[in-house]
Amino acid sequence: MNKFSAALALAILAMSTTGAAAIDRRVQINNYTSYDIISFYASNKGTRSWEEDILGRKILPAGHSVVINIDDGSGYCKYDFLAVFEDGEELVKYNNNVCELSQFNYTD
Repeated sequence: MNKFSAALALAILAMSTTGAAAIDRRVQINNYTSYDIISFYASNKGTRSWEEDILGRKILPAGHSVVINIDDGSGYCKYDFLAVFEDGEELVKYNNNVCELSQFNYTD
């Protein structure tokens, strides 16, 4: 019975660890502005440089949305966002918890 209890405890521990690592970091980015977003970046909170443009060659047109997986494999939940608009304006939003957010809105 002792081996069974140990195996059960190990299985429960493995399931809880996997669950924590598998937190959903997908966020729907809503562009409710009147300008297209031509670049979008998400970097760990406090990082001094931005990662690659998540949109790549695509844009996020005004009035549209896109679902982005912000999981970079680091396990972090807090990210800073940078949106670059077609008119050249850059908007930085700090300290976004992507483990809790399901949507993020850019508005005029």
